[in-house]
Amino acid sequence: MKILLPPSEGKADAPSRGRALALGALSFPELHDARLQVLDATVRLCQGSQTRAMKALGLTPGLSDAISTNAQLRKSATLPARELYTGVLYDALSLTELPATARKRADSSLLIFSALFGVLRPSDSIPPYRLSPGAKVPGLPSLATHWRAPLSEALTRECADELVLDLRSGPYAAMWRPRGEIAERTVTVRVLHETAPGKRQVVSHFNKATKGRIVAGLLRRALPTSTDALITALAAAGWTVEPDNTGRSLDVIVSQL
Repeated sequence: MKILLPPSEGKADAPSRGRALALGALSFPELHDARLQVLDATVRLCQGSQTRAMKALGLTPGLSDAISTNAQLRKSATLPARELYTGVLYDALSLTELPATARKRADSSLLIFSALFGVLRPSDSIPPYRLSPGAKVPGLPSLATHWRAPLSEALTRECADELVLDLRSGPYAAMWRPRGEIAERTVTVRVLHETAPGKRQVVSHFNKATKGRIVAGLLRRALPTSTDALITALAAAGWTVEPDNTGRSLDVIVSQL
């Protein structure tokens, strides 16, 4: 089973000392050239005019520190992705607190999408950065377009014959869309808060937290290999699950925030 995750905007601070980014040591070495293009263009942008960089990256004035962070991408100390990402989903997932067997499953099954690096495993060491798929980096097409072909090649191999649980948000889903037989084995999840009988709504914060808890629960056991097994596993963990008529889109209903 492969579980596709977005990254988080929230990130831990880099340690004051430590190993710098080793691009060639990251998982999926076939993405090296595409990664290098985005890295070079982002560093170049952020070492220039701050006003231009802020506009290109879509940052508000309160996020101006991200420019200097990006300008130092080659020199900053790194952390494993499992420690670096600290947003709502990752706080709920708590990768560093999982038992050893669950962490091992995470390293082989979790695929974390990144506008800077394409896709990562939790064990990949990277520096803090700020770059979303919607950024307009000079010298590159849209980042979704930039990543589409290299990710298609890498992930078509990675996800062959696997059940795929796609928990990405829209901008990251645009970087790679499963096709053909992989699409037929891909399941998406929508979290709905039921505020009254028959009244349901999506709550962004709780959507992320619930997905993090779902993944943490799955990683603690043998991972399901079919859609039916996934639905059974979620129900056994106490989630209320409503599949659509294809079985490839699941609504998880929660009543408490």
